[in-house]
Amino acid sequence: MNTTTMQITLQTIAEPNRFNIVELLKKGPRSVNEIVMALNIGQPQVSRHLRILSETGIVRSRTKGQMRIYSLEAQPFQDLDAWFDSFSVLWEERLDNFEDYMIDILRKEDK
Repeated sequence: MNTTTMQITLQTIAEPNRFNIVELLKKGPRSVNEIVMALNIGQPQVSRHLRILSETGIVRSRTKGQMRIYSLEAQPFQDLDAWFDSFSVLWEERLDNFEDYMIDILRKEDK
């Protein structure tokens, strides 16, 4: 995932209602009506947020009878997970340096 796509994904899910929709869809696919009932926001607002989530590739929909069922796309979250994991290397290095520093201090105190 390139930086621009990641920024768009983060900006999209940063909006509180869209974040809540994503949290709800983590539990499994839902229809628009199920999302409306669970989040207690109006159907037009839910539909607008789902359209934005769909346009950014965060959710996908399928038709089941007259209902549209929404579910999360895995790839944007896998890309974000990989990006967040890249920070663990940074923190591990810093913690290793801190550990070395503390060992040096303890050795100096023992002398």
